[in-house]
Amino acid sequence: MNRKTGVLLLNLGTPDSPKTGDVRKYLREFLMDERVIDIPAIKRWMLINLIIAPLRAPKSAAEYEKLWTEEGSPLLVNGLALKKKVQEALGKDYVVSFGMRYQSPSIESSLEIFKNKGFSKIIVIPLYPQYASASTGSTIQKVNEIVNTWQVIPNIEFVSSFADNKDFIHAFAELGSEHLAKEEYDHVLFSYHGLPERQIYKSSCDNYCKIQDSCCSTYHRKNEFCYRAQCFETTRLIADELKLEEGNFSNCFQSRLGKTPWIPTYIDDEIDALLKAGKKRILVYSPAFVSDCLETTVEIGEAYQEIFLEKGGERWQLVESLNARDEWVDCLVNLIERRRGSLTLD
Repeated sequence: MNRKTGVLLLNLGTPDSPKTGDVRKYLREFLMDERVIDIPAIKRWMLINLIIAPLRAPKSAAEYEKLWTEEGSPLLVNGLALKKKVQEALGKDYVVSFGMRYQSPSIESSLEIFKNKGFSKIIVIPLYPQYASASTGSTIQKVNEIVNTWQVIPNIEFVSSFADNKDFIHAFAELGSEHLAKEEYDHVLFSYHGLPERQIYKSSCDNYCKIQDSCCSTYHRKNEFCYRAQCFETTRLIADELKLEEGNFSNCFQSRLGKTPWIPTYIDDEIDALLKAGKKRILVYSPAFVSDCLETTVEIGEAYQEIFLEKGGERWQLVESLNARDEWVDCLVNLIERRRGSLTLD
């Protein structure tokens, strides 16, 4: 008999609404995760509940208000559209579910469809291209915590990273090529979500990672789970497909929080360097995100655009995210089908 395969697509999360109360609730759940802010629990609780959530929630709510559509949060809207298209492409032998690490739909509710239903395998894909403990690691941990309470635990396979997947690279390259075909740019900037340096060192294999360009210049076994090295590899591969020449593209990191050192180069510094070099027309990628969200549409697409133009830049164009584009659906379908294996029982 043929038994169905479960597929669970997971993204980070979004508030239920752009209201301050809902944003505060989301921030508290997100930032209280010990993998996100990796400091002692008491200090983390005080920092988040007494400082960050009260002060940041009203400001973040105003930013989410800019992002919100009539259908709701783009992260959720695009996630549900992606789930529908992946389900249609895979067909009746698969059941596809979608959830969020934080808030709704929860991982618990998105996993419930597979509980005690006789699935031979569940393929879990955290929708973060580059592995980081604070995103992928946290999501995998949460799935395991839930499933470990089940009486029947099926075979579960995690896709922990797809930073160098050729279909993923092709899908993002296609987006950039559409912009490059329309007008000329002086430089292509790849901006990724930042991480505290200490988190890179914690995940370093045999203390290999030094947070220098020299140790991220090639991608291999020693740094395959280094977030910064994976970001550099994604950039190299997209740049190769776009046939960009060395010096006409670069990496940077955005979204710093707190005063501890975060991985370089910071986007503010890179903007200054580009303008100093006379590069005033910039095409910007944000390949750590597969869906439009606060960090892409508002932070990169609006806030940093304003900073760049105020400092003398002429053109700042964000490459939109993959969302539910057909090329991205094809990428996920290929990832899933390669992992299904033989599920036929005599």
